[in-house]
Amino acid sequence: MLHTYLQGFAIGLSLIVAIGAQNAFVLKQGLKKQAVFWVCFVCALSDSILVVLGITGFATMIQVYPDVVGFAKWAGAVFLLWYGLQHARQAFYSNQSLHAGSQNEIQLSKIIMVCLALTWLNPHVYLDTVVLIGSISTQFEQTKLYFALGVITASWLFFFSLGYGARVLIPVFANPKAWNVLDVVIALIMWSIAISLMMSS
Repeated sequence: MLHTYLQGFAIGLSLIVAIGAQNAFVLKQGLKKQAVFWVCFVCALSDSILVVLGITGFATMIQVYPDVVGFAKWAGAVFLLWYGLQHARQAFYSNQSLHAGSQNEIQLSKIIMVCLALTWLNPHVYLDTVVLIGSISTQFEQTKLYFALGVITASWLFFFSLGYGARVLIPVFANPKAWNVLDVVIALIMWSIAISLMMSS
């Protein structure tokens, strides 16, 4: 059982550490110290739900109804293009200098909605977390629960480590130019994912 749990943990961690739209958002919120707990909580909880769906057969439904993934690809691509544009504008046209840890008044609901969109409108989440995890879990019919717990543990550990660990980089981001570079990198990540989604549709 422990072996299965550790396998799930390792697989979950290997899938989630890749730089993507969701991780970039968590990193930036961590640097700004804005709603860090809730962003990490929403991301980890969403991943947990998707893992449970994957091991309970939702992956099969996605394969039977590929149009669901097709719709998610286009919806996700449009959102990522728009979100990338916002970061590009912040990097090149904003007159405000961002400072790490600044407590700008941004509604929690708005932050959560962006977080949910980056998670649930990203078809890679369904293909990797649901389909891949769901397929791998079939190897552990007798210990599937422990495999799922391993994957879920990796998700919670990673997101909260990323969100709160980002504070280590705050001295670097005391320089407004560092924020401009981060915004450019995030914009490029969003656009590259959006383009890959449209090309694969």
